[in-house]
Amino acid sequence: MIQRMLAGGLIAGFAAGLLGALLHFAFVQELILLGEQYESGALVHFAGTADGAEAPPGHDGHDHDHGAAAETHAQGAAKEAGAVFGRNALTVLFTVLIYAGYGLVLVAGFALAERFGQKVAAAQGLIWGIAGYAAFQLAPAMGLAPELPGSVAADLGARQAWWLGTAVCTAAGLGLLGYGRGVLAVLVAVALLAAPHVIGAPHLDAFYGVAPPELAAEFAARVLGVGLAVWSLLGWLAGRLWASGAA
Repeated sequence: MIQRMLAGGLIAGFAAGLLGALLHFAFVQELILLGEQYESGALVHFAGTADGAEAPPGHDGHDHDHGAAAETHAQGAAKEAGAVFGRNALTVLFTVLIYAGYGLVLVAGFALAERFGQKVAAAQGLIWGIAGYAAFQLAPAMGLAPELPGSVAADLGARQAWWLGTAVCTAAGLGLLGYGRGVLAVLVAVALLAAPHVIGAPHLDAFYGVAPPELAAEFAARVLGVGLAVWSLLGWLAGRLWASGAA
């Protein structure tokens, strides 16, 4: 059982993580890089570029200066290419590790459901994946939207605590709705789903930041869209592996 859980969760998580990294590069990373330019001051909202932007170099008549500048530029380009490769490699690594962890959580849920007589196959796994997306991304995003660089937010510890509580309450509430029996189970499920949002996520007293709100909104929408696609694949594949017993 343990081997089956580990293999199924890790294989599904690895595949989902690769898809997540691919979709991140296709739809999300360009917005992060743009947000970082606003955060650093290279771009300014309503102003285009910062006053400190470099002007194009002029010709001073010294060929050796041009040669030195070209060599410096080549070295800078090589360092930048190395930094980009390292950043992208870490993005892939961490995305795969995160979804491998989520995959293990899903198959642990499959095992628990099986003990109560509930069979999980690919179709049920897809539903579990969408429920996982709702618990870990969608519901928390209703109070704490995905943050673009250049945005500001409340204290990190308070946000992490609210995120964790929201994920746990949402997962428990959805589980009761799916597998609970009777009116009491439904009432408890609704209370759990509503509780984090009634309490409210931690926010600052005023909104401010250097990134344009339009960019932040597009970033949040893309992150949530990517999350839905990746969680759907994760749940479907984990359910398929679990049902086949090949994991």
